[in-house]
Amino acid sequence: MPIINLEWIQKLHRDRDARGQSQEAIVDTILRRMPDFVKYICPQFSETHVNFQRVPTVDTSNPFISRDIPSADESMLIIRFRSPKDIDFPYLLSMLHDSFMSRANTIVCPGGKMALAMQLIFTPMIWQLMDRKRKAF
Repeated sequence: MPIINLEWIQKLHRDRDARGQSQEAIVDTILRRMPDFVKYICPQFSETHVNFQRVPTVDTSNPFISRDIPSADESMLIIRFRSPKDIDFPYLLSMLHDSFMSRANTIVCPGGKMALAMQLIFTPMIWQLMDRKRKAF
């Protein structure tokens, strides 16, 4: 999940460039969807096992004037684990170069490492699910 201004920048660029919509129409859509975002989307993040949030390291304070979408290399990735039990943080930190712990359940790493981070985190989880499935039969 990108931070909200990054999400809006991405939407503005996509809807304008790929769909030919005006900025006014895009803003109307954003405003119309805001109550659902607050009521339904945001609460889901407290239920997920792992949250990935891309945070730009460039100015996104006014998404309506942004010429470019910040790249992964212009971002940091915040990875929060709902339950850090059984997470091998030393291993993840050693594999994700330039990463660090910002809280007991949160890793911060360069945005360009998202695919690697997902592989490192989700592969063992998938293996555990598959083991449970095999043992259940």
